[in-house]
Amino acid sequence: MLHLRAICPVEHTDEVLVALKQHPGVTHVVLLRGAAIEPAGDLVEADVAREATDVVVASLCALGVDRNGGVTLEQIDTALSDAADRAEEAAPGEGADAVVWEELLSRTGEESRLNVTFLSFLIIACLLAAVGVVTNSPITIVGAMVVGPEFGPLAAIAAGMVLRRWDLVRRAAAALAVGFPLAMAITAVAAFAGSFTDLFSRDMVLAAHEVDFVFQVGPFSLIVALLAGAAGMLSMTSAKSAALVGVFISVTTVPAAGYAAVAAVLGEWDICLQSIAQLAVNLVGIVAAATLVLGLRTRRGRARELGRPLTSG
Repeated sequence: MLHLRAICPVEHTDEVLVALKQHPGVTHVVLLRGAAIEPAGDLVEADVAREATDVVVASLCALGVDRNGGVTLEQIDTALSDAADRAEEAAPGEGADAVVWEELLSRTGEESRLNVTFLSFLIIACLLAAVGVVTNSPITIVGAMVVGPEFGPLAAIAAGMVLRRWDLVRRAAAALAVGFPLAMAITAVAAFAGSFTDLFSRDMVLAAHEVDFVFQVGPFSLIVALLAGAAGMLSMTSAKSAALVGVFISVTTVPAAGYAAVAAVLGEWDICLQSIAQLAVNLVGIVAAATLVLGLRTRRGRARELGRPLTSG
């Protein structure tokens, strides 16, 4: 279940209460009149079954609560209540299958931002991938996959394309367009320093056959990217968020970027270009599959059209 908190203008409070109480998937409704100071109004709280959340939030937004007050949602990990059990049983569908569209927009909107944290994680991931390449260590390559933050912007691009939120697409694309070249450039500088100081040699890298999969482009590269994109979007739009870790480990976006930087420093342009091709195939495949999955879920269960600007900042 999700905990909903709404700050309502006084003139809309009764309508909000009616909207909440008439939905069978809502319970634990609480009203605190005059409790809200900024913005001023009444505070209404309720617990909502996940599968009912999108419809409930839509009804509150139709009353202008999001514009003149505010609506927040929080995940409830444990709810010991017969009323909560009845609400979840009465709400149509399954909670794990429900898509909370406002939650998806807020999450992808936040994760698509080009900021120091995103760049830091991407740079560290590329450097880890480079270490994995020069030490012939698949384990280090896997570590780089886990650290890489690139699925956030990729998911944002898919969500933006399906919901026609082109501002989200542009922002996420800018994060990738700036992030990957910067991370690869810094990795190339580090690789040059390592090569110059004899920390590793060209022969060491070319003999590292355990990590050749990073740059070897083939049909399975696209297949894995498509499956990862589908799994990632299913994870982001459902309650099964733990599956995202598996998505990170399955694709070789960051390792390909790191390998490309090392190969460029060593003058192995064939491997460099293959690595860049691997990176491109993975990025395109993930976005394509994520867009398809989100599009299918939109046609199946979308309750309303989301055309408002992001409220997450």
